[in-house]
Amino acid sequence: MTLKTRSWVKKRVKVTGKGKFKLAKAWKRHLLSDKSKKAKGRNKYGLIVSSAETKKIKQQLPHL
Repeated sequence: MTLKTRSWVKKRVKVTGKGKFKLAKAWKRHLLSDKSKKAKGRNKYGLIVSSAETKKIKQQLPHL
């Protein structure tokens, strides 16, 4: 039986140079004129996934 990759994970998760996983933060897609500059700045960079979530993501990306 072949191992399948979860499609949502491969589309949304990037791997850093050290092997950690990085996600984009939410609330940065639309209606940006209503948000303060500070709120938009907090969402500027990606989010490094916690070690607990890293286990789950590794299971869903078997061919990584």
